[in-house]
Amino acid sequence: MEVVLAALDWIGRILVVPALIAFVLGVYEWSRGVLEVLYRLGLGLTRRKIALLAKGDNVVSGRSLLLDPRLFREENLIIVTSPNDLGRAERADVLLVYWEDWKDHIDDILRLKRDHVALVIYALPQTISPEKLKELDSHRYTIVTNFRGRLLNDVIVSLIAMSRQPRSA
Repeated sequence: MEVVLAALDWIGRILVVPALIAFVLGVYEWSRGVLEVLYRLGLGLTRRKIALLAKGDNVVSGRSLLLDPRLFREENLIIVTSPNDLGRAERADVLLVYWEDWKDHIDDILRLKRDHVALVIYALPQTISPEKLKELDSHRYTIVTNFRGRLLNDVIVSLIAMSRQPRSA
């Protein structure tokens, strides 16, 4: 009986080594994925610019939506209220567009949008025609949302995704 217990003791000691190695590698791989996303989120929240394209009350509403949670810094917010000022949005990494205010100038916005810039459009349901939705779908990193809560989520996810892209000038 002592021989069996001694053998099991040695087998247990030997199996601890691969178990420890597997545990350390698992923690390393898990943290590598999580830490990278957290790092990219931090970069997106602190350095990236968001252009808010809205008019009237939507400017106040959009500004408070972005700044009230205190995730974004006010100096990273570029407010564009007129098609004449659309050039100010060129520095932005995310374009947040209120559809009702800018639907007549969406083609100008799409021309302004570079490939590595996210475009998040807030539109009420059924206000965008299926043809225009199809056109918007042909542009990379373009999101159409119809819920204000989802809007903030889409901006944050866009910032995470864009943090790997080249920095805007």
